[in-house]
Amino acid sequence: MTNYVHGFDSEEQLRLMEQAAILAPMVYREVDFSDCKELLEVGSGVGAQTRILLEKFPKLKITCLDSSAIQLAQARINLAGFGNRVRFVEQDACALHLEERFDAAFICWTLEHVSSPLQLLIKLKEYLQPGARVYVTEVFNSSLYTTPGYAYLREYVDVMSAFQRKIGGNPDVGIELGNLLTKAGFSSCFTRFDGFYLDARSGEQRKVAAGYWKGLLKSAAPALVAEGACSTFLVEKMITELEKLANDENAIFFYQFVQAKVTL
Repeated sequence: MTNYVHGFDSEEQLRLMEQAAILAPMVYREVDFSDCKELLEVGSGVGAQTRILLEKFPKLKITCLDSSAIQLAQARINLAGFGNRVRFVEQDACALHLEERFDAAFICWTLEHVSSPLQLLIKLKEYLQPGARVYVTEVFNSSLYTTPGYAYLREYVDVMSAFQRKIGGNPDVGIELGNLLTKAGFSSCFTRFDGFYLDARSGEQRKVAAGYWKGLLKSAAPALVAEGACSTFLVEKMITELEKLANDENAIFFYQFVQAKVTL
């Protein structure tokens, strides 16, 4: 199902947990599953988003669906304290086969790694109850803007995005959510933008955001270098520029993701 550029080692698994916590105020700003009972999380990975959902909505039970046995094994460890409120299913979401239907679904940072996001969404529909509530949150890498300079950072993101497309993903799938969900047959589709807008007013938030982006972009470096998509020189320069951006109060960093809310 996935074409994951970031790898599956323990450092990456830890990054996913930390990333979820940093982005939670933005991702969950308008997410509401308070009246839902059974949620299917597609591409749950190590359970980083699952933990937040379980804590925010204490009546919710979640089925974690992922195609990676490695990620699910770590998720079982990360979510062990939630008992029977969570279960784990190893399947390809594009060829889903489950016994039950759900009144909620959640997809976050997953469709960017899927070769056929429309097929996944169509298949997901089969396992949702009428009126089910669904939130989908995805990347829009082309929205990245920095000034002044930071040419190496921009080049690295372009290289990573090109490589992601080459292996079957889509680094701009967020901007397509409205079309994809409509084609898949969902109704009442609402979309919103959220993300980073850092300038002279940002203070310590700039350092937190720059650290987040450094971890995210570094995680793709081994695959990019191994495939000859970029050099270690570019990786090092990208890291240097992000560290400079963290301390440059006059720098501007802008990036938006897209979140869609739909019902069946």
